[in-house]
Amino acid sequence: MTAGATTLGDLASAIGARAEEAAIVADLKAGSESAYAWLIGEFQRPVYSLVYRMVSDPSDAADTTQEVFLKVFRGMNHFHGESSLKTWIYRIALHEAANRKRWWFRHKAHETSIEPTEADGIISDEAMQAALTDHHDSPFDSAAQHELQRRVDAELRQVPEPYRTALVLRDLEEMSYEEIAEILQVSLGTVKSRITRGRQALKQRLAPFVRELAGELGFSRAENNIEENNRKPASELVPGGGRKLESAS
Repeated sequence: MTAGATTLGDLASAIGARAEEAAIVADLKAGSESAYAWLIGEFQRPVYSLVYRMVSDPSDAADTTQEVFLKVFRGMNHFHGESSLKTWIYRIALHEAANRKRWWFRHKAHETSIEPTEADGIISDEAMQAALTDHHDSPFDSAAQHELQRRVDAELRQVPEPYRTALVLRDLEEMSYEEIAEILQVSLGTVKSRITRGRQALKQRLAPFVRELAGELGFSRAENNIEENNRKPASELVPGGGRKLESAS
């Protein structure tokens, strides 16, 4: 197939996708129950995943996800297709997650709880189950990687904004630079800069733990595996990320 044919095929596919989305949006604006059922089925899980990465609490993430879809339903008539439906929904999700975090710091952060929290370095069972995957055939390797992924998830939550959001959108949500720029309403250069700085911040936060773990294990095989992981882009180790990461250049 020639390059010209490939380009025309891609263009036809893009036009078809836009036409299909326009039809769905028209049904949503008309109040179609099946269209709303499709919307929830298509976006509820990814929106919850995105919000959870931002607010770090399963209950808050569930409540915020409900707020996101309420805003989507109520605001559908104001959606005019300047961006894709996905981009618009993700923008609302990030806005609501930011509001939830501000509320949390004003209220819940001052409450005292006897329950362990993720801020104490303990990851919830739900987050662990969703995040961790085992690609090793050795119990020793599995234990080391399991512990490393726990720490990566915890340290990712400590990466400052706006770098964490860009990192999550790129390395976990697997969005293109263009999509991220549209969602965050910043330039491509800013997106790439935030991703690079986010990855650097995550690697710096992980470095002491990697050295400590290698020293505690004390086995050459473990040290080799840890050093190999430490040479990778740190965001390759982010739980739940399916992308083979490249540099943000």
